[in-house]
Amino acid sequence: MGKIAFVFPGQGSQAIGMAKDSFDHSEQAKQIILKANEALQLDLSDIMFNGPEQELKQTYNTQPALLTASIAYLKLVEEAGIKADYVAGHSLGEYSALVAAGAISFTDAVEVVRKRGLFMESAVPNGQGAMAAVLGAEREALHEACQQISASVGCVELANINCPGQIVISGTVAGVNEVIAKAKDIGAKRVIPLEVSGPFHSTLMKQAATDLESELNNISFNDAAIPVIANVNAEPIVAAQTLKGLLVEQVCAPVLWQDSVEKLIELGVDTFIEIGSGSVLSGLIKKINREVNVITINSVESINKLTVSLSN
Repeated sequence: MGKIAFVFPGQGSQAIGMAKDSFDHSEQAKQIILKANEALQLDLSDIMFNGPEQELKQTYNTQPALLTASIAYLKLVEEAGIKADYVAGHSLGEYSALVAAGAISFTDAVEVVRKRGLFMESAVPNGQGAMAAVLGAEREALHEACQQISASVGCVELANINCPGQIVISGTVAGVNEVIAKAKDIGAKRVIPLEVSGPFHSTLMKQAATDLESELNNISFNDAAIPVIANVNAEPIVAAQTLKGLLVEQVCAPVLWQDSVEKLIELGVDTFIEIGSGSVLSGLIKKINREVNVITINSVESINKLTVSLSN
């Protein structure tokens, strides 16, 4: 049997009602969710379970809510006796991966991602930054186009390399609009503007990275018990200080998700278990490689199916 990777979703996977069934079903999951409420001195579980949507969509709520849902379901996966050989997470999901690997405590993680959300929201004045998903373009061609547009019109950079034919760009409104205008010349089939509150994973986030670094200096990092495939370089990392440094870099750097999945496959992973709200990563992994086994854990019911499919 090949190796197992646990992967954790990032922003955009949130949904009202997330992790409610884990709260009702498992004492360990319930304790995680209550611990988040206590650490943040906020009824996060109420926002997760009942919304309203507007409240859940605020970056500073979305980030701790997604982390909490992922770790609540992780408890159920661990209760079922399933262990990972590697972990990875998409952007915010890297924090869930670090908790899963024992590199940071859940309480520290939930506090720091709420602050990360606040820093990211306030790094660029509202309305000045934008993001868009570019479909069908070659990575190199898009990268070159972004460099030219950045030099002449306004900053625009590759933000998420999600899977072949799906790359998210991030930058100034002018820069992103210019990519949209030149989409056909760049070789893109479509460009879809994203509803986000800022130009995440671009150099415009420098202030957020600086603010985050001072917060991360206040929490203790351990060497990871399970190697973490980092967003910034798609390499397996264990060393505490390196993991911490990469979290700071990650704010302004592109998320190399496709490279991370390819690296995991190269390392012998043939089963990917996405743990948390939604199933965004499961879809991306299938587009990267159709041969691997992809399992989505986003409900108590899905845990029961998991134990059956892994015992076959």
